[in-house]
Amino acid sequence: MPARHAVRPLEHLRLAAVNIDGVLLNDTFSPVIHRFVTSRGGIYDAAVERGVFSQSRTVAARALGAAAGVDWTPEKVLEVYFEERAAYLAERPLEVLPGAEQLLHRLRALGLRTVCYGGLDKAHFDTHLGRYAHLFDEPGYICTNDFRPGIHEIAVGTFGVDYDRAVFVDDVARVSEAARELRVPFIGHPSPFRHGFQAGLMRAAGVRHVVGSLEEIDEELLRTLDGEAAAGLAWAA
Repeated sequence: MPARHAVRPLEHLRLAAVNIDGVLLNDTFSPVIHRFVTSRGGIYDAAVERGVFSQSRTVAARALGAAAGVDWTPEKVLEVYFEERAAYLAERPLEVLPGAEQLLHRLRALGLRTVCYGGLDKAHFDTHLGRYAHLFDEPGYICTNDFRPGIHEIAVGTFGVDYDRAVFVDDVARVSEAARELRVPFIGHPSPFRHGFQAGLMRAAGVRHVVGSLEEIDEELLRTLDGEAAAGLAWAA
C-alpha cells in the first residue's frame, strides 16, 4: 500500500475557531425562535435575528420577548423558550452535520489549532461532540455567553494569535460583522432555515466565503483564505 503524502501546512493561519450550533451541529435555534415569535402574533424578520442571535442570554431574552409581544422578565422568557426547545428536540434531535468530523481532520492536517465555541455551557459540547474532543485543542470548547461574540477573547485572549491568523466559521452575520471590524478571516455557514436571513446579512456584511455545506470548506478554500489573510485581503477594503 503506497505511503500517504503529508499535507503541507498553511503558511499564515494558525487557528480555526468553529461554532457549535449551526456549524458542527444542525440549527435547532432558528425554528424554535421563529415559532416562539410567530405563535404569539409577532413578526419574525431580520431585526429579530439580529437582536437574538449570538447575543448573551439576557440580551437575547429581552429581544425575543419584545418580538413576541410578551411582558415577561428575561428569566421567564428563557424558561419558556428552553421548554419549547426541549419539546422541539424531542421530535427533531440534534445531529452532527455531515462533513463535521472530516472538516476537523482537515483543519488539523493543515496545521491549525482548532477550538469549538458557542453560547451554551460546556456540557452541551460534551454531550453532542464529546466523541470528537480529541480533534480540538485545549480548552476544546469555549462558552461565549459572557463575551459575545467572542472573537477577541478566543483568538487573542485564549490562543494568543493575531487577528489575521485566526479563521472563524460561524452561522451568524453578527459574528461576521465583528470579524470584519477586526479584519479576522471568516467563513459563513448560514442556516438553511427557510425563514432565515443570515445568508443575506452575511453577504451585505461583505463576507467573501459563504458555504452551504461543510464539505465546501475544503483544502482549496482554506488555502485561498490563507493567501488572502497573508496579503491582508480577507475582507474587501
